[in-house]
Parts: sequence; structure tokens; C-alpha cells
Amino acid sequence: MLWGDMMESYIKGNFRRSIFKSDKGYVIGIFKVRETNDESLEEYINHTITFTGYFHELNEDDTYVLYGETVNHPRYGFQFQSTRYERIKPTGKEAVVEFLSSDLFPGVGEKLAKSIADVLGDNALDKILEDENCLYLVPKLTENKIKKIVNTLKKYEESHQTISRLIDLGFSMKESLSIYNEYKSNTMRIIDNNIYQFSYNLSDISFLKIDKAANLLNIDLADERRVKAVTLYVMKKLIYQNGDSYLSKDVIVQNVNKFLNIDYDNYDKVLKELEDDDYIVIDGDDYYLEEIWSAEANIVSRIYDMTSKPIQKYKNIDNLLSELEKINSIKYNDEQRKAIIKALENNFLIITGGPGTGKTTIIKAITELYQHLNKLDYDEFTERLALLAPTGRASKRMSESTFLPASTIHRFLKWNKDDGQFMVNESNKSDVELVIVDEVSMIDVNLFDSLLKGLKSNVKMILVGDYDQLPSVGPGNLLKDLICSEMVDVVHLKHLYRQDENSYIISLAYEIKDGDLSGNFLNAYSDYTFLKCSANHIKSNLIRLCEKVISKGYDYKRLQILAPMYKGENGIDTLNKELQDVFNPKADEKREVKYGDIIFREHDKILQLVNMPDENVFNGDIGVIKYIKYGNTSKSKKDEIYVDFDGNLVKYTPKDFVKIKHGFIISIHKSQGSEFEMVIMPMAHSYRRMLYKKLVYTGVTRAKKKLIIIGEPDAFAMSVQNNHEYIRNSKLLDKIKYKFENNS
Repeated sequence: MLWGDMMESYIKGNFRRSIFKSDKGYVIGIFKVRETNDESLEEYINHTITFTGYFHELNEDDTYVLYGETVNHPRYGFQFQSTRYERIKPTGKEAVVEFLSSDLFPGVGEKLAKSIADVLGDNALDKILEDENCLYLVPKLTENKIKKIVNTLKKYEESHQTISRLIDLGFSMKESLSIYNEYKSNTMRIIDNNIYQFSYNLSDISFLKIDKAANLLNIDLADERRVKAVTLYVMKKLIYQNGDSYLSKDVIVQNVNKFLNIDYDNYDKVLKELEDDDYIVIDGDDYYLEEIWSAEANIVSRIYDMTSKPIQKYKNIDNLLSELEKINSIKYNDEQRKAIIKALENNFLIITGGPGTGKTTIIKAITELYQHLNKLDYDEFTERLALLAPTGRASKRMSESTFLPASTIHRFLKWNKDDGQFMVNESNKSDVELVIVDEVSMIDVNLFDSLLKGLKSNVKMILVGDYDQLPSVGPGNLLKDLICSEMVDVVHLKHLYRQDENSYIISLAYEIKDGDLSGNFLNAYSDYTFLKCSANHIKSNLIRLCEKVISKGYDYKRLQILAPMYKGENGIDTLNKELQDVFNPKADEKREVKYGDIIFREHDKILQLVNMPDENVFNGDIGVIKYIKYGNTSKSKKDEIYVDFDGNLVKYTPKDFVKIKHGFIISIHKSQGSEFEMVIMPMAHSYRRMLYKKLVYTGVTRAKKKLIIIGEPDAFAMSVQNNHEYIRNSKLLDKIKYKFENNS
């Protein structure tokens, strides 16, 4: 019987050739179909079809059964998407002869293969694997050839047996291949000796899945191998969940015991072993993940090296800046002139300031003057320059303002999703000479470390950002620590530009930043309104407000509603359902599909929740459902949602629906790095847990032309006074000061 549920679609036949194969075993190829149980594939019998999936190895001489589903990829067309596969061992004399005389068995010709099949019969291969001595029954077969045949056959079988074992333990085909590609012939030994070894070296395998497999192997819950692996897992989870750079022992012990549901008492030994194995670094009372410790050390070292190099002076820089003012019909203030000149002369500079202080204007001036001073044509300049940002939206803004190419840091460093590594790295550095990074408050120590590793020592770096915004999702307080160390050159922009007499958004942002909210926040301005109402009326008033805004011509691209929390009466999840009926009401001509308690409808505004590099769509991207295909009309026989992200059409089948949600209202965290023409922000005491100064400041500064706050004034005033955000554990500031003070 074929492996798998017979109701699942399969194709049986032969591999013909690969079109593409990744290092991780992902294959796009051509398959000759001999048999199928899927009516939609019957036309392919005795013909070829494109297939995709994860495979250890594919040989033209073998017969395979691929299990999965048909898909109609918007870019690559109709194909069979394999989730797992089975290699059919050759049986019958003709198949055995063909197999043994193939290139897999050097020195075994057709004549010898026929002799083996004649003596051992249709199931010759099984007999050899069960008892290799049976080959001595074959006339004229030497001992040397017997050993070669047996070794080749065992090696041929090993990988498939190992992968089958891993699948039996609950790992997917992709995960099983990842494990086997890492450990090869040692895989079975590791499964038997310590399956938790997988969790140390394979970041793409879920620890919880490994733990579940260990349970199937009857490993005791308090086994020291498990405690050690759980300790590292919990440390990683806490650090990447809270943004800390290090943890205390008490926090580690408390959380590991909670996970284990027992009181373990030998953590000194466990932590010391993790340190000896280079997974963690113990620095006094601070416990680091090794990668974060190394990242901080590299950041400190590289910044010290950059700032230690002599600065480059330009004699006529003031005159050139004045000429640039005339060309651009602009007048730079003293702060901006200082920032532009320092950026051109220094090897490392931070430019920080709130909204309306001209950060974008400065970036444009720096690029124009650098090109002029170095006498570069456009092509030469763009080869030397890297304009970077942590998000696609922020990099797009840089490009639009400078008329130069810009990209995300991940794209610049050439992220390889197959091995989880950057292709631009210490061993393959970029040749760029000027790097300007915007929205640096969003960058964590790991990403900044990777960026520095990909840059040569002669690089000039300018960091631009507003450290009063929310910190990075990942570990550390990079921008704030660098600025507060007072060891690197920083230009603080304080003069406000983006404001007229009857505007208030920027003034409000600075009142929030200073924690000194004036009574003006209840007044109406050309760009700002606070609509007062109680929490239980926010929903109804928000709906009426949105109806009014829609009537004035605002669409989903120009307007964004932001809120601090997902749960509750005024939470994102509840309000998205209400707002769907406002912005995209049900209609006979609009198709829709249900996923849990969510209804996705054509023309809905959609928020992407995870990175999908293959489709060029990333966490936080906003699109609209262009159309929906039902299972009875789609080739995949499943409902399909097609989302348009600014011209990039991405298909989602039911297994992908978890990757998207409605985007009529999104979290303030998800909005970071974006700007919107109009922002509406509900405000209520029920958000209390998330109402703190940096969050509200970030929300307010997303609005370019119009900000409307709706709800309870007291809740807003309270948030401005609340500095009690989670204080991250970070020693980067101390390490920078120590390095500079002890090497000056």
C-alpha cells in the first residue's frame, strides 16, 4: 500500500530533471507521470508535469510516489506541490536488472545483474539487505564485488530509512531533510543518543517539535539532556520576546522550572556546560546568548575603529552648501548645516531628531554634495552608495526623497532564506563607501552587527533616527545606547520645519516626548482633532467618522487607523470586523471565504503578518484582496485569496490564511517605519496596559497631514505621563564607554 492517506492526491512515476535545486533540498523539476488518483491529473499520465518540494536525492532510474496537491502558481503556472514522497524499491526481474546495472553500481553490468536476479528472484534487493551472504549463491560473483554492491545498497537505503524515522517522530519532510543534511549518517545515532542535539544547531526546527519527538522516545522529563536544551530554548525565547541583551540567573531558573513543571536544582552545571559548548556567555551575573555577546563586541570594535580614523576636511564645503541651497530653493538652519558637513567629513555620525526637523532633507543634501565632491557620475555614485532602512516602506521613502536607489538592510546583505545567512558577510564584503541608514531606532544589535560585518573598513557610515520612538523588536537598545554613551559624534535636530500656524501634529509629538502635555490637545487645528467620547461609544463614533472620511474621498492607502491592543471591545480584532462593513460592505458581486471567525472579502484591506521572501512580501506590508477563487473553480480545488501589494499579486491557500489579517485597523507597533496621510487613533483606559509615552509618540508621528484621536482625554493624558515601559537589559552603552575611555 502506498504511504499516506489514499484520499490524498499523489502522482507515481519517474523524475526527469531539475530546473532548480537549493542547498536545503528544495527542488523544482520535471516528473513523468505513470499513475495518479487525482482526476484533474489524469491528462498528465504518460506526460510530464512540473513539481516542487523538498527531496534528499532524486535518481532517474528510480520510481517515486509524490504526495501533495496541485497548485496554479501566479508566476510559475500549473504544478504539483509535493509535501512528502516515497521511493519505490525496484521489484520484478526486469526492474532489478535495470537498477543493478545502472550508474549507481559501478562494475555491475547487465549480464551480472541478470545473474543476480535469476538466482535471488523478484525481491533480490530485500534479500541482499536482509542477508548479504545470499550474494555468495550467485556464480562468478567475487567477494570484492559483493562488498561494493552491499555497501552501495546500504548507503542508498540509509537516507530514506533515516528520513522515514524522522517523519515517524513527527518531523515534516522539509524538517527531516534539514536534519539529515546536517548530520548525514550520524542522524540515527543522534536520535538514539540525544535527539535534543538537533535543537542546538538547527534554528529552523521547532524546539517544541523536538521535545515532542523526545517524548515519543520515552526520554524522562527531568533528564539532564532535556533540562540543558530547555534552558537554552527558554533563554532564547525570553531574550527575543522582551528585547533584552542578557538575563539574570534567577529569571532563567524561574522560567525553566515553569516550563519543566518541576524544581530542578543543578543549574550551575547546566549553564556551565552551555558556556563550555559556546552557546552562552556568562559575564559575572549576566547571562548572554553567544551570538548577542559577539554582536555587541563587534559593534563596539567597529564603531571605535571608524571613529578613530582621521576626518576628511573640505575647504569649500560652506560655499558648496550655499550653492546647493540656491539650487534646491531651501535654507538650511545651523543644525542642518552642521549635520551635513559632519556627515561628509566624519567616518561615523548619528543624526537624531523628531518629526519635522528635516532629517530627510539632510539625507538628500549629503548625497548630492558627496557626489559633487567626489566628482562621480550617476552610475559611479550608486555603486559607492548604500541607502538603507529596516523596512521596505522606509527604504521607498528614502528613494523617493533622494531620487536614488534604496533598499532594506536584508536585501542589501542578500538574505538567503535557504540557509538563514547573509551572502554579504565577513568573507564577502560590499564595496560601498558611503552608507546612510534611516529609521535606526528599529534596528536590533544582531542586524546591525550583520551590516557592519558586510562592510569594508574604509566605509563612511551615517545613522539617522528618532530614539524616542519604540525600540527594535529584536534585542538591544542600539540607537539610544550609542547616543547616550556620548562617545560618538551626534547631531541633535531640534528646529521644527514641518508646521504652520494652525497645525499641531508636530507640536503634540514634542509635548508627548517631553512629557508636558498642554491643554491645546483638546483644541481643533487644520491637521488635528480630538473627538471626546466615553470608551463604550468609541466604536459607534469611529464608524460614523470613517463613513464621513470615506465620503470625502479617502481610501485605504491614504488613511490608517491605529490602536495599541488586539483584544477587548475597542481592540484591533473587534474593530476590524466592524470596519470591514464600513470600508468594504458585503455585496453579491464580492466573493468571500471564511477562516475561523474571520471573513475575507474581495476588496478587503489586508495586513501581512510574516515575511514571505519568495513572494516579495514582508511583515507589516499592506495590500488589498483583488479577487478570490473558490475550490470548485480553482485547479488546487481549494479556496484561493489573491492579494495585491502595490502591483505584486500574491496567492494564499487555506494553509496560508494564518499569514494575513484585516488591515483596516493595525497595531502601532506594526505601523512603525510607515507614514500615512491621515491617521485615526482610538484612545481608552481599557488600553491601560499598553498606554505609555513611546507607544503614543510613535502612533502620533505616523500622521503626515491629518491626525484624529477619538476617545477619552484622561487616558491620553495618562499615557503621556507614563514612562513605565519595559526597561531592556543592555550593556552596550557601558561597553562603548569602556572601550573609548580605555583606548583613548
